[in-house]
Amino acid sequence: MSLSLRERKKLKTRTSIQKEAMRLFLEKGYEATTIEEIAAAVEISPSTFFNYFPSKEDVVLQDELDPLILAAFDAQPPELSPVAALRNAMRIVFEHLSREQEDLMRQRIRMMSSEPELRATMLTQFAELVDQIAELLATRVGRGADDFALRNLAGALLGVLMAAMLAAADHPDADLVTLVDDALAHLDAGLPLSWPPRG
Repeated sequence: MSLSLRERKKLKTRTSIQKEAMRLFLEKGYEATTIEEIAAAVEISPSTFFNYFPSKEDVVLQDELDPLILAAFDAQPPELSPVAALRNAMRIVFEHLSREQEDLMRQRIRMMSSEPELRATMLTQFAELVDQIAELLATRVGRGADDFALRNLAGALLGVLMAAMLAAADHPDADLVTLVDDALAHLDAGLPLSWPPRG
């Protein structure tokens, strides 16, 4: 489905805000950078900034790829397990990232892992993210989002994805698609300690 001109302009502005914010964070430091400075760099007003992001933290924490991953997940064949479907969806989306998009994602991941304020906020969002993933899985498997096994799987999915992202922050040269795919494959195999399999 193609985006309307208005939607494309909003996405372009949103991307510009994140790009300029990350540039300023890297130059001046996260704490020292103000919303006013980010807005000025993008040539928008601070009030327009808040139309796109509720706070400075959200510039780093929010991800424009989530709707794309959700759409790709929903498009997966119904016979696939939830983990396999998510693995395919993330591979599809990540493999089509431009170099600029991947660089921006890596910068955001490094910022989230290194800034105490952002790391704390990310961890407090964990419960909310488990709820969101459980709802996503519930639709696919025909169970309630409060199902015990489903919520366990949602927590495990979030855990391995966070571990992969933190590994990407520690190893800037590692292939992001491979890291995420390997993490989901490991989960799908039952998280054996003898990993990866030999042979």
